[in-house]
Amino acid sequence: MIAVIKNSATADQIEHLVDWLKEQSLDVHISKGADYTVLGLVGDTTKIDIDLLNNLAIVETAKRVSEPFKQCNRKFHPEDTVIDVGGVKVGGGNFCLIAGPCSIESEEQIIEVAKAVKKAGATMLRGGAFKPRTSPYDFQGLKADGLELLLEAKKVTGMPIVTEIMNPNHLPLFEEVDVIQVGARNMQNFELLKELGKTNKTILLKRGLANTIKEFLMSAEYIMSEGNSNIILCERGIRTYETYTRNTMDISAIPVLQELTHLPVIADPSHATGKSRLVLPMAMASAAAGADGLMIEVHNDPAKALCDGAQSLTPEEFAGVVNKVNDVRKVIL
Repeated sequence: MIAVIKNSATADQIEHLVDWLKEQSLDVHISKGADYTVLGLVGDTTKIDIDLLNNLAIVETAKRVSEPFKQCNRKFHPEDTVIDVGGVKVGGGNFCLIAGPCSIESEEQIIEVAKAVKKAGATMLRGGAFKPRTSPYDFQGLKADGLELLLEAKKVTGMPIVTEIMNPNHLPLFEEVDVIQVGARNMQNFELLKELGKTNKTILLKRGLANTIKEFLMSAEYIMSEGNSNIILCERGIRTYETYTRNTMDISAIPVLQELTHLPVIADPSHATGKSRLVLPMAMASAAAGADGLMIEVHNDPAKALCDGAQSLTPEEFAGVVNKVNDVRKVIL
Protein backbone atom coordinates (compact mmCIF):
# COMPACT_ATOMS: atom_id res chain seq x y z
CA MET A 1 0.00 0.00 0.00
CA ILE A 2 1.15 3.56 -0.67
CA ALA A 3 -0.04 6.88 0.67
CA VAL A 4 0.76 10.09 -1.18
CA ILE A 5 0.99 13.00 1.24
CA LYS A 6 -0.22 16.50 0.37
CA ASN A 7 2.34 19.29 -0.04
CA SER A 8 0.60 21.24 2.71
CA ALA A 9 1.32 18.55 5.34
CA THR A 10 3.72 19.58 8.10
CA ALA A 11 6.62 17.46 9.29
CA ASP A 12 4.83 16.89 12.62
CA GLN A 13 1.68 15.67 10.86
CA ILE A 14 3.67 13.23 8.71
CA GLU A 15 5.60 11.97 11.73
CA HIS A 16 2.35 11.41 13.64
CA LEU A 17 0.91 9.38 10.74
CA VAL A 18 4.08 7.33 10.38
CA ASP A 19 4.11 6.55 14.10
CA TRP A 20 0.48 5.38 13.93
CA LEU A 21 1.21 3.16 10.93
CA LYS A 22 4.19 1.60 12.68
CA GLU A 23 1.93 0.84 15.65
CA GLN A 24 -0.05 -1.33 13.21
CA SER A 25 3.09 -3.51 12.80
CA LEU A 26 3.90 -2.06 9.39
CA ASP A 27 7.26 -0.99 7.99
CA VAL A 28 7.03 2.52 6.56
CA HIS A 29 9.36 3.62 3.77
CA ILE A 30 9.41 7.37 3.20
CA SER A 31 10.23 8.70 -0.27
CA LYS A 32 10.53 12.48 -0.47
CA GLY A 33 10.31 14.04 -3.90
CA ALA A 34 10.42 17.65 -5.02
CA ASP A 35 6.63 17.89 -5.17
CA TYR A 36 5.36 15.11 -2.91
CA THR A 37 6.09 12.61 -0.16
CA VAL A 38 5.17 8.97 -0.62
CA LEU A 39 4.76 6.54 2.28
CA GLY A 40 5.28 2.91 1.29
CA LEU A 41 3.65 0.46 3.70
CA VAL A 42 5.08 -3.05 3.91
CA GLY A 43 3.51 -5.84 5.93
CA ASP A 44 -0.04 -7.00 6.54
CA THR A 45 -1.93 -3.98 5.22
CA THR A 46 -5.29 -5.78 5.19
CA LYS A 47 -6.05 -4.38 8.63
CA ILE A 48 -5.68 -0.80 7.36
CA ASP A 49 -8.97 0.85 6.40
CA ILE A 50 -8.02 2.44 3.07
CA ASP A 51 -11.11 4.70 3.14
CA LEU A 52 -10.06 6.02 6.55
CA LEU A 53 -6.56 6.69 5.22
CA ASN A 54 -7.92 8.48 2.13
CA ASN A 55 -10.07 10.71 4.31
CA LEU A 56 -7.17 11.99 6.42
CA ALA A 57 -6.56 15.70 5.86
CA ILE A 58 -2.90 15.27 4.89
CA VAL A 59 -3.39 12.35 2.48
CA GLU A 60 -3.72 13.12 -1.22
CA THR A 61 -4.46 9.49 -2.12
CA ALA A 62 -3.93 5.99 -0.77
CA LYS A 63 -4.05 2.78 -2.79
CA ARG A 64 -3.01 -0.82 -2.59
CA VAL A 65 -0.11 -2.10 -4.67
CA SER A 66 -1.09 -5.27 -6.47
CA GLU A 67 2.40 -6.35 -7.53
CA PRO A 68 4.20 -8.73 -5.14
CA PHE A 69 7.40 -6.66 -5.33
CA LYS A 70 6.91 -3.74 -2.97
CA GLN A 71 10.09 -1.97 -1.94
CA CYS A 72 11.66 -1.99 -5.42
CA ASN A 73 8.37 -0.80 -6.96
CA ARG A 74 8.43 2.66 -8.52
CA LYS A 75 5.04 3.33 -6.93
CA PHE A 76 6.78 3.20 -3.55
CA HIS A 77 9.69 5.35 -4.71
CA PRO A 78 8.68 7.47 -7.74
CA GLU A 79 12.10 9.09 -8.22
CA ASP A 80 15.08 7.18 -9.56
CA THR A 81 17.42 5.72 -6.98
CA VAL A 82 21.01 6.88 -7.46
CA ILE A 83 23.66 4.45 -6.22
CA ASP A 84 27.00 5.95 -5.17
CA VAL A 85 29.91 3.51 -5.47
CA GLY A 86 33.07 5.17 -4.22
CA GLY A 87 32.15 8.42 -5.92
CA VAL A 88 30.84 6.74 -9.10
CA LYS A 89 27.11 7.36 -9.42
CA VAL A 90 24.71 5.00 -11.17
CA GLY A 91 21.10 5.86 -12.06
CA GLY A 92 19.13 9.08 -12.22
CA GLY A 93 20.89 10.16 -15.43
CA ASN A 94 24.33 8.97 -14.29
CA PHE A 95 25.87 6.44 -16.70
CA CYS A 96 28.45 3.87 -15.58
CA LEU A 97 30.87 1.77 -17.61
CA ILE A 98 32.02 -1.42 -15.91
CA ALA A 99 34.81 -3.23 -17.75
CA GLY A 100 37.46 -5.87 -17.21
CA PRO A 101 38.25 -9.53 -17.79
CA CYS A 102 35.85 -12.38 -17.17
CA SER A 103 38.51 -14.05 -15.01
CA ILE A 104 41.48 -12.67 -13.14
CA GLU A 105 44.43 -14.69 -14.41
CA SER A 106 47.53 -12.91 -13.08
CA GLU A 107 48.63 -9.64 -11.48
CA GLU A 108 50.15 -8.44 -14.76
CA GLN A 109 46.95 -9.22 -16.69
CA ILE A 110 44.46 -7.53 -14.35
CA ILE A 111 46.55 -4.40 -13.84
CA GLU A 112 47.26 -4.02 -17.56
CA VAL A 113 43.56 -4.34 -18.39
CA ALA A 114 42.55 -2.06 -15.51
CA LYS A 115 44.82 0.75 -16.70
CA ALA A 116 43.62 0.34 -20.29
CA VAL A 117 39.88 0.39 -19.55
CA LYS A 118 40.21 3.36 -17.22
CA LYS A 119 42.02 5.28 -19.95
CA ALA A 120 39.21 4.39 -22.37
CA GLY A 121 36.52 5.71 -20.03
CA ALA A 122 35.55 2.87 -17.69
CA THR A 123 34.32 3.99 -14.28
CA MET A 124 34.46 0.61 -12.50
CA LEU A 125 36.66 -2.46 -12.86
CA ARG A 126 35.19 -5.96 -13.09
CA GLY A 127 37.05 -9.22 -12.68
CA GLY A 128 36.04 -12.75 -11.72
CA ALA A 129 37.80 -14.47 -8.83
CA PHE A 130 35.16 -17.15 -8.16
CA LYS A 131 33.84 -18.44 -11.48
CA PRO A 132 30.70 -20.58 -11.93
CA ARG A 133 31.36 -22.80 -14.95
CA THR A 134 29.11 -25.28 -16.74
CA SER A 135 31.87 -27.91 -16.76
CA PRO A 136 33.62 -28.92 -13.53
CA TYR A 137 36.82 -29.26 -15.56
CA ASP A 138 36.92 -25.62 -16.73
CA PHE A 139 38.93 -22.91 -15.00
CA GLN A 140 37.11 -21.96 -11.79
CA GLY A 141 39.04 -18.77 -10.99
CA LEU A 142 41.85 -17.90 -8.57
CA LYS A 143 39.36 -17.45 -5.73
CA ALA A 144 40.80 -15.57 -2.70
CA ASP A 145 44.10 -14.96 -4.49
CA GLY A 146 42.15 -13.44 -7.36
CA LEU A 147 40.41 -11.03 -4.99
CA GLU A 148 43.80 -9.89 -3.70
CA LEU A 149 44.94 -9.18 -7.26
CA LEU A 150 41.72 -7.27 -7.99
CA LEU A 151 42.28 -5.15 -4.89
CA GLU A 152 45.82 -4.45 -6.07
CA ALA A 153 44.42 -3.22 -9.41
CA LYS A 154 42.07 -0.97 -7.45
CA LYS A 155 45.03 0.56 -5.62
CA VAL A 156 46.81 1.21 -8.90
CA THR A 157 43.85 2.75 -10.76
CA GLY A 158 41.56 4.04 -8.02
CA MET A 159 38.54 2.44 -9.69
CA PRO A 160 35.82 0.74 -7.60
CA ILE A 161 35.79 -3.03 -8.17
CA VAL A 162 33.00 -5.44 -9.09
CA THR A 163 33.26 -9.20 -8.60
CA GLU A 164 30.94 -12.17 -8.24
CA ILE A 165 30.08 -14.07 -5.08
CA MET A 166 28.89 -17.67 -5.18
CA ASN A 167 28.60 -18.66 -1.53
CA PRO A 168 27.44 -16.63 1.49
CA ASN A 169 30.28 -18.22 3.46
CA HIS A 170 32.67 -16.21 1.29
CA LEU A 171 31.28 -12.85 2.49
CA PRO A 172 34.21 -12.13 4.86
CA LEU A 173 36.51 -12.18 1.82
CA PHE A 174 34.44 -9.43 0.16
CA GLU A 175 34.81 -6.75 2.85
CA GLU A 176 36.92 -4.48 0.61
CA VAL A 177 34.92 -5.20 -2.57
CA ASP A 178 32.83 -2.22 -3.69
CA VAL A 179 30.14 -4.04 -5.67
CA ILE A 180 29.20 -7.68 -5.12
CA GLN A 181 27.81 -9.32 -8.22
CA VAL A 182 25.14 -12.02 -8.08
CA GLY A 183 25.39 -14.03 -11.28
CA ALA A 184 22.53 -15.33 -13.39
CA ARG A 185 22.76 -18.82 -11.90
CA ASN A 186 22.34 -17.43 -8.39
CA MET A 187 19.53 -14.97 -9.07
CA GLN A 188 17.14 -17.23 -7.16
CA ASN A 189 19.60 -18.40 -4.52
CA PHE A 190 17.37 -16.86 -1.87
CA GLU A 191 19.57 -17.71 1.10
CA LEU A 192 22.46 -15.89 -0.57
CA LEU A 193 20.21 -12.93 -1.41
CA LYS A 194 19.02 -12.66 2.19
CA GLU A 195 22.59 -12.64 3.50
CA LEU A 196 23.54 -9.92 1.03
CA GLY A 197 20.50 -7.98 2.18
CA LYS A 198 22.02 -7.81 5.66
CA THR A 199 25.09 -5.99 4.33
CA ASN A 200 25.45 -2.38 3.22
CA LYS A 201 27.30 -3.36 0.04
CA THR A 202 26.09 -2.40 -3.42
CA ILE A 203 24.73 -5.53 -5.10
CA LEU A 204 24.79 -5.98 -8.87
CA LEU A 205 21.98 -8.46 -9.52
CA LYS A 206 21.95 -10.21 -12.90
CA ARG A 207 18.78 -11.57 -14.46
CA GLY A 208 18.54 -15.37 -14.50
CA LEU A 209 18.97 -17.49 -17.61
CA ALA A 210 15.24 -17.99 -18.15
CA ASN A 211 13.58 -15.78 -15.58
CA THR A 212 10.73 -13.35 -16.08
CA ILE A 213 11.00 -9.68 -15.20
CA LYS A 214 8.64 -10.26 -12.29
CA GLU A 215 10.89 -13.03 -10.92
CA PHE A 216 13.90 -10.75 -11.42
CA LEU A 217 12.29 -8.00 -9.34
CA MET A 218 11.23 -10.47 -6.67
CA SER A 219 14.89 -11.43 -6.26
CA ALA A 220 15.74 -7.76 -5.76
CA GLU A 221 12.90 -7.65 -3.22
CA TYR A 222 14.58 -10.45 -1.23
CA ILE A 223 17.66 -8.26 -0.82
CA MET A 224 15.67 -5.13 0.02
CA SER A 225 13.45 -6.95 2.51
CA GLU A 226 16.55 -7.49 4.66
CA GLY A 227 17.39 -3.78 4.67
CA ASN A 228 19.78 -3.29 1.73
CA SER A 229 18.43 -1.03 -1.03
CA ASN A 230 21.77 -0.53 -2.81
CA ILE A 231 20.95 -2.65 -5.85
CA ILE A 232 21.86 -2.34 -9.53
CA LEU A 233 19.88 -4.56 -11.91
CA CYS A 234 21.61 -6.08 -14.93
CA GLU A 235 19.98 -7.44 -18.09
CA ARG A 236 22.35 -10.04 -19.54
CA GLY A 237 20.19 -11.94 -21.99
CA ILE A 238 17.87 -14.89 -21.52
CA ARG A 239 17.75 -18.40 -22.93
CA THR A 240 15.40 -18.89 -25.90
CA TYR A 241 15.19 -21.39 -28.76
CA GLU A 242 17.75 -19.30 -30.71
CA THR A 243 21.23 -20.86 -30.64
CA TYR A 244 23.25 -18.52 -32.86
CA THR A 245 24.02 -16.22 -29.93
CA ARG A 246 24.93 -17.32 -26.43
CA ASN A 247 21.68 -15.82 -25.13
CA THR A 248 18.94 -13.59 -26.52
CA MET A 249 19.39 -10.04 -25.32
CA ASP A 250 16.09 -8.64 -24.10
CA ILE A 251 16.49 -4.95 -24.93
CA SER A 252 12.83 -4.33 -24.07
CA ALA A 253 13.57 -5.36 -20.48
CA ILE A 254 15.48 -2.10 -19.97
CA PRO A 255 12.54 0.33 -20.41
CA VAL A 256 10.13 -2.15 -18.83
CA LEU A 257 12.26 -2.41 -15.69
CA GLN A 258 12.67 1.35 -15.54
CA GLU A 259 8.90 1.68 -15.72
CA LEU A 260 8.38 -0.80 -12.89
CA THR A 261 11.25 -0.02 -10.52
CA HIS A 262 13.28 2.93 -9.25
CA LEU A 263 16.50 0.88 -9.19
CA PRO A 264 19.23 1.52 -11.79
CA VAL A 265 19.26 -0.84 -14.78
CA ILE A 266 22.42 -1.67 -16.73
CA ALA A 267 23.09 -4.13 -19.57
CA ASP A 268 25.76 -6.76 -20.26
CA PRO A 269 26.08 -7.22 -24.04
CA SER A 270 29.08 -9.53 -23.64
CA HIS A 271 27.20 -12.38 -21.94
CA ALA A 272 24.04 -11.62 -23.88
CA THR A 273 25.62 -12.33 -27.26
CA GLY A 274 28.73 -14.39 -26.54
CA LYS A 275 30.35 -12.87 -29.63
CA SER A 276 32.75 -9.94 -29.44
CA ARG A 277 31.65 -8.50 -32.80
CA LEU A 278 28.08 -8.15 -31.52
CA VAL A 279 29.01 -6.26 -28.35
CA LEU A 280 29.16 -2.86 -30.07
CA PRO A 281 25.68 -2.91 -31.69
CA MET A 282 24.08 -4.32 -28.53
CA ALA A 283 25.88 -1.77 -26.35
CA MET A 284 24.60 1.03 -28.58
CA ALA A 285 21.08 -0.45 -28.55
CA SER A 286 21.15 -0.68 -24.74
CA ALA A 287 22.22 2.94 -24.46
CA ALA A 288 19.47 3.96 -26.89
CA ALA A 289 16.93 2.04 -24.79
CA GLY A 290 17.91 4.13 -21.76
CA ALA A 291 20.23 1.83 -19.81
CA ASP A 292 21.98 3.40 -16.83
CA GLY A 293 25.25 1.73 -17.75
CA LEU A 294 27.05 -1.16 -19.41
CA MET A 295 29.12 -4.09 -18.23
CA ILE A 296 31.61 -5.25 -20.85
CA GLU A 297 34.29 -7.94 -20.81
CA VAL A 298 37.75 -6.76 -21.85
CA HIS A 299 40.91 -8.85 -22.06
CA ASN A 300 44.40 -7.83 -23.18
CA ASP A 301 44.69 -11.02 -25.26
CA PRO A 302 41.22 -12.58 -25.83
CA ALA A 303 42.62 -15.48 -27.88
CA LYS A 304 44.51 -16.70 -24.81
CA ALA A 305 41.82 -15.92 -22.21
CA LEU A 306 41.11 -18.73 -19.74
CA CYS A 307 37.41 -17.86 -19.77
CA ASP A 308 34.99 -16.35 -22.33
CA GLY A 309 37.62 -15.14 -24.79
CA ALA A 310 35.14 -15.26 -27.70
CA GLN A 311 33.02 -12.49 -26.17
CA SER A 312 35.86 -10.35 -24.82
CA LEU A 313 37.01 -7.12 -26.44
CA THR A 314 40.57 -5.87 -26.67
CA PRO A 315 41.24 -2.56 -24.86
CA GLU A 316 41.34 -0.82 -28.26
CA GLU A 317 37.96 -2.28 -29.23
CA PHE A 318 36.51 -1.25 -25.89
CA ALA A 319 37.67 2.34 -26.45
CA GLY A 320 35.79 2.30 -29.76
CA VAL A 321 32.63 1.04 -28.06
CA VAL A 322 32.86 3.80 -25.45
CA ASN A 323 33.07 6.46 -28.15
CA LYS A 324 30.09 5.05 -30.08
CA VAL A 325 27.98 4.67 -26.93
CA ASN A 326 28.75 8.25 -25.92
CA ASP A 327 27.63 9.38 -29.38
CA VAL A 328 24.32 7.55 -28.91
CA ARG A 329 23.78 9.07 -25.49
CA LYS A 330 24.34 12.58 -26.85
CA VAL A 331 21.49 11.98 -29.29
CA ILE A 332 18.98 10.63 -26.77
CA LEU A 333 19.69 13.00 -23.88
